[in-house]
Amino acid sequence: MLRNLSHLSDNPPLWLSLCFGGILILTLAVFYTALRQAVPTKAGFILMGMLFWLTVLLVLAHRQFFLNIDAVPPRFLLAIGPPLLVILGLFLTKPGRAFLDRLPLPTLTFLNTVRIPVELALYGLFVYQQIPEVMTFEGRNFDILAGITAPLAGYWASKNRPADHRKLLIWNLLALVLLLNIVGHAIVSAPTPFQKLAFDQPNVGVLKFPFVGLPGLVVPLVLLGHLVSIRQLTQKMKNASAIIAV
Repeated sequence: MLRNLSHLSDNPPLWLSLCFGGILILTLAVFYTALRQAVPTKAGFILMGMLFWLTVLLVLAHRQFFLNIDAVPPRFLLAIGPPLLVILGLFLTKPGRAFLDRLPLPTLTFLNTVRIPVELALYGLFVYQQIPEVMTFEGRNFDILAGITAPLAGYWASKNRPADHRKLLIWNLLALVLLLNIVGHAIVSAPTPFQKLAFDQPNVGVLKFPFVGLPGLVVPLVLLGHLVSIRQLTQKMKNASAIIAV
């Protein structure tokens, strides 16, 4: 099926780009708060690394690097591959796991409130024909529910009560499913060899400046938050069960 790429070279409106720039700043600020609590002496260094990565993405996007949809392998994968490898490395190494276990659960949970403005930005991209409807809350994207319920989940996390651990674990699992749902739809809607949906209005918005920061930074940080939370909560529940057994 032929793709409609008539909006591939169109720029999203400036106001929407500025709003999304604010989302990137907010995401970095909240995660930096978590870093300051976990590794205060290394928080600045890690933040500089994330800023460097984001700058690389934004420069490449500004130069329309990701808009070359005929490149092999798809250049879109270069935006999401390195962050996923970093996450994998953290979980596979002992120092990495020690770092993850120090990240504060409440802050990681409250980070998910950023999913509300993200979904509003995605809807704006849909209105300007940069992404398909399937990627918005009017389509198959229900990720905004995770953002709306994040304050409640954050309250459970801040209390650190055994009775709330199970509820928080369930919330993280459901919110992770919502995240994977939109990521999956974004991938199969993008103009790559993997495209299966939305040929009339493909997902070209996230290939552009500054929205490439969504798959390259925001989504990996939210994903990391869920994986870390699930790990920490599983350990807490396991320890509590061991104490009861004794």
